[in-house]
Amino acid sequence: MTTSDLTIRPAQPADVAAIFGMIYELAVFEKLEHMVVANEAMLHDSLFCDKPVCEALVGEADGEVVTFTLFFHNFSTFLCKKGLYLEDLYVKQSHRGRGYGKQMLVALAQLAVERDCGRFEWSVLDWNSNAIKLYESMGASLLPEWRICRVTGDALTHMSQGA
Repeated sequence: MTTSDLTIRPAQPADVAAIFGMIYELAVFEKLEHMVVANEAMLHDSLFCDKPVCEALVGEADGEVVTFTLFFHNFSTFLCKKGLYLEDLYVKQSHRGRGYGKQMLVALAQLAVERDCGRFEWSVLDWNSNAIKLYESMGASLLPEWRICRVTGDALTHMSQGA
């Protein structure tokens, strides 16, 4: 897909370093860089192993990867259909304000429609007002009555032991 000066395409193994660099930039932007334990090899395996657990699109401008989305399928029991879940979308700081984030969301929405998904979902930090305005302007509904529950690390191990 090509829109304006941005070319959107599925990620390839050669894109892993660029994607991982943007993942770290995203973590810094979200003030969560201390939580990054992933590395390029782990990302490569997640995207390109025999049974990938996620997919990615990248956006190129002037031959440089400047944006990415990482997503996977989930499932709605109420719809009895798969959905598309956007884990991360990032546009490099130097390329913001050009509509690239919106173009990446449109590309994912098109993919969700092509794959007959019942819905397209993602999360947003409550302080990211620019992103929230963009999402709402595109028709997204924020669900204030829902909260994300997360169990990781030692707490996950503890939970798995029936505690």
